[in-house]
Amino acid sequence: MRSLFNKVLVDIAKADERIWMILADIGYGEIEPFRDTFPDRWYNCGVAEQNMTGVACGVALEGNIAITYSIANFPTLRCLEQIRNDVCYHHANVKIVIIGGGLAYGALGVSHQATEDIAIMRALPNMVVFCPCDFAEAEAGVHAMIAHDGPFYYRCGYKKEPPVHAGPIEFQLGRAIRVRDGRDLTFLFTGTIGSQVVKAAETLNREGLACRVLSMHTVKPLDREAILAAAEETGGLVVVEEHQISGGLGGAVAEVLADACVAPRRFLRIGLPDVYVSQVGSHEWLLDQYGLSAEKIAGTVRTMFGS
Repeated sequence: MRSLFNKVLVDIAKADERIWMILADIGYGEIEPFRDTFPDRWYNCGVAEQNMTGVACGVALEGNIAITYSIANFPTLRCLEQIRNDVCYHHANVKIVIIGGGLAYGALGVSHQATEDIAIMRALPNMVVFCPCDFAEAEAGVHAMIAHDGPFYYRCGYKKEPPVHAGPIEFQLGRAIRVRDGRDLTFLFTGTIGSQVVKAAETLNREGLACRVLSMHTVKPLDREAILAAAEETGGLVVVEEHQISGGLGGAVAEVLADACVAPRRFLRIGLPDVYVSQVGSHEWLLDQYGLSAEKIAGTVRTMFGS
């Protein structure tokens, strides 16, 4: 997904000279086309994410679109004060792009994992939070990010994520995409965990449980109407996210339900528990260890239904 992101960005930047890329000495192997095509619109600030964010804010306040880009938690947690005080407070046109959200950098341990980022970013005023699940959403999201005027958080995938959508998508920020329909239960997910959710839904469908699946690619603003419709029409909601269970998509969905005084017959959040992911291993192995593989997700839903 990161390769696709960079390719689409270069294509857009050829027609929009406002686009700048501000880096913290990371991304080699992917960012060279932008650097070589637009050498005057590219800064490497070194391993100094706070400086990177400040420079990006300055570039944006001169009427440009500044994109910061780095691994997982580095362009967010390491420079949160600059994002809050410089970018969001000034409604600067800065796009914060992370590579490998959740447990994607599993072999590198907790220092390289972004597992609290959605909760933190969605708490910041003026910030859009976007988490694509596959290439179709990722490409549409780059165009939407550039078109949006203001702070934008783009949680990009790391590897060659499998497709979630079978065909072309109708994309709009803040509007969920229905991946499949069902009457018994609705899965809501955000980000690349979607491929696991679709597999789990297919397994459960073969067992007689018809599952609707919604991709909530935009966590903020959230598609309130799709959530309430799913609660009314299917009666059960299961939120799956590769993120801490506190404050992420599941919490956002619960807020929508509470504000609307809607109580579905069943409601379940599947995510990372309130612990640091101290185990080290491949991405796929960690997903299974923490109940986020397709098999584990399906098993958790069976338990919810008492089967």
